[in-house]
Amino acid sequence: MNGMKRGVKNAFRNKIRTVSIILILGLSMGLALSMMIANQAVTQKIETVKSSVGNTVSISPAGARGFEGGGEPLTTESVAKVSSLDHVTSVTIALSDRVTSDNSDLESAVDAGSLGRRNKNNSGQGFQFTPPQGAMGGNSGSSDQGQVTRTFTPPVTVVGTNEPSKLATSEGSSSTTLELTSGELFDGSTAENVALVGKQLAEKNELSVGSTFTLYGQSIKVVGIFDTGTTFSNNQVIMPVETLQTLSSQANQYTSVTLTVDSIENVASVTSAAKSALGDAADVTNGSEQAESTIAPLKNIQTISTYSLIAAVGAGAVIIFLTMIMIVRERRREIGVLKAIGASNVKVALQFMAEAVTFTLLATVIGFVIAAFAAQPLTSVLATSSTSSTTGGGMGGPGGMRGGFQALNSVRDLTAQLDWSIILYGLGAAILIAVIGSLLASIFIAKVRPAEVMRAE
Repeated sequence: MNGMKRGVKNAFRNKIRTVSIILILGLSMGLALSMMIANQAVTQKIETVKSSVGNTVSISPAGARGFEGGGEPLTTESVAKVSSLDHVTSVTIALSDRVTSDNSDLESAVDAGSLGRRNKNNSGQGFQFTPPQGAMGGNSGSSDQGQVTRTFTPPVTVVGTNEPSKLATSEGSSSTTLELTSGELFDGSTAENVALVGKQLAEKNELSVGSTFTLYGQSIKVVGIFDTGTTFSNNQVIMPVETLQTLSSQANQYTSVTLTVDSIENVASVTSAAKSALGDAADVTNGSEQAESTIAPLKNIQTISTYSLIAAVGAGAVIIFLTMIMIVRERRREIGVLKAIGASNVKVALQFMAEAVTFTLLATVIGFVIAAFAAQPLTSVLATSSTSSTTGGGMGGPGGMRGGFQALNSVRDLTAQLDWSIILYGLGAAILIAVIGSLLASIFIAKVRPAEVMRAE
């Protein structure tokens, strides 16, 4: 114990050298702690992303996409098969339909335009009849049948779902979020005649919370107004799936099923299991590529911070090692005297180890201060560098753009904080550095011979 106390006191024998060593070692410890904090923040973010981005499996009727294509709808039996799969945490079912002036009093908030008019021959709703020619001038009795002008009006999309809070609207884009501007969400398990109405559709039809409109010959109550930020999605009606099935005479039918998986690591196995369960009756896809593009910049930061952490810890160990070698050489006579009076190599080494631990603990305190201020800026610099290198090659279309934007958001949201776990890791690293440096220096301590030292003196 006396040797350990002596080692602590020896750390302050040369105050100028002690301050210099602590400052240099403190910079190394500050960088190591900053990289440790950044690594921890990135690791936590990766786990969050794995459980929230790209962890879905989308199922649609074979040959159908939205309102295009053909095939047969998914059924309750199909949903039951995939709901029981391992690693599936929730199932969102949806039924999409389109209504016209024939079965609703809603007027679309979207003008047809040139794109919409291309579809007029496939729709047929919204006819406007012109009066027969010859109605004036006594020719009304002629055999002319008159001309019919077809005016195309885009239909209103109705989406039935059991999870209104998770619905990304019928655009099928995970980048589209549904935000209630008034009212409340309905219970997805209900069969009541209630609905959420898109902001622009509500404005077009002068609807508000508590208003009613006609759909499939039934009165529907508006319980909420939502805004997605896009014109297309704001021209939609969202209602309980069971209600839509009943009103549209599509009992036990679905146009899409979304499986939420506990982690993206299990998405591939769930996708394979869903394909096996449904066979040729459904198309099964997943968002694993989107998740990978989101995680890629985070993994880059994780790799850089890990290597930087190792380098900083290694630099600290080298600093302590060189410092202790210098001190051992300066105190060869003192070491010789201690050995001459019966001190073993172990006791002498423990004394110098205590001195090294004192250096590193004091340096770690400085490192904590540096890390508290530098961790977040360093993490931001790493994030900026990582995203620019990851997204520099382009985003490759709509899907790639969504993945690219989510990748940018994932690194922008990184928050590096100094917590108790980092403090404990830092103290452990300080002791480890001191032990490694002093153990290497103990080799030189063991070589000191008392007789040789005394003769030299």
